[in-house]
Amino acid sequence: MKICLAGEGAQGTTHIEALQGISGVEVVTLAGGVEADTAAFARKWNIPHFSLDLVECLEQPNVEAVILTTPNQIHADQTELSLEMGKHVLVELPMGLTIEESRRVAAAEKKSGLVCMVCHTSRYSGAFREVRRRLRSSELDLHHIVQETFFFRRTNENRFGKPRTWTDELLWHQACHTIDMVYWLLEDPDIEVWGQAGPDHKQLGIPMDITIGMRSKSGVIVSAAMSFNNHGPIQSRWRFIGEQQTLLASWGQLTDHEGSEIKVDEGGIDVQNAEFFDAIREGRQPLTSCSACLPVMEIIDRIQCSLDN
Repeated sequence: MKICLAGEGAQGTTHIEALQGISGVEVVTLAGGVEADTAAFARKWNIPHFSLDLVECLEQPNVEAVILTTPNQIHADQTELSLEMGKHVLVELPMGLTIEESRRVAAAEKKSGLVCMVCHTSRYSGAFREVRRRLRSSELDLHHIVQETFFFRRTNENRFGKPRTWTDELLWHQACHTIDMVYWLLEDPDIEVWGQAGPDHKQLGIPMDITIGMRSKSGVIVSAAMSFNNHGPIQSRWRFIGEQQTLLASWGQLTDHEGSEIKVDEGGIDVQNAEFFDAIREGRQPLTSCSACLPVMEIIDRIQCSLDN
């Protein structure tokens, strides 16, 4: 299958590395944003064609699908464009930066009949899948989920320290991972939510610290804290406090409250991307289709309303 990769930054690198392990998939064109970086990326990965024009790339012979790892602000527009051109789409999270954008994407997916999948990568983690299995089998009855995501991101740089042409977003992007996992585990689209945010950064124009509270209809409470002000490396940790045990998850590892590691299946972006191509070949909706993930964006919109008020 011949595909287009859009985006020459950090996530473009992550995806093309993952594609090396998927047979029958060939990246034949690269749509970039910065010409010098795009040319260098294409040379490094032996991509025969590149352009700063996404349409030109999608029009390359026999291209069937596109992976969008572009700035958050253009995800929705590029997804709609790609579907209109008859291409299957795997778009990096988030599918949109507003509920209106997200609904447009879900509607375009439905209209096209194509595979349109968003990278809610945590659902493909072996650690989180094991937590979900224990919940479904009643081996774990949850009381409280505690989650924290910490960055030091006071300038527009990616995780490799390279300048970005766009500003990241703490709620609609980074917190989207958390909200999606809570939704997937608890299956409660009407979960009660509230939030608070610190002041906007003077240069970036975004809140750098937020807290989110949630309460499901079954009584599980969720406490989440996120910051772009935290000194030190990127951190993401989960604590699942249950009646029978407490589980801790971080970077694909799962341990119990005594510190013993729990063996879990391999997972992550490799499994996620394989799901995308399997769904295309099998003519089915993938686990994280944009339509299936729309309730997550509706929850985020309600948190945004809480922050605004």
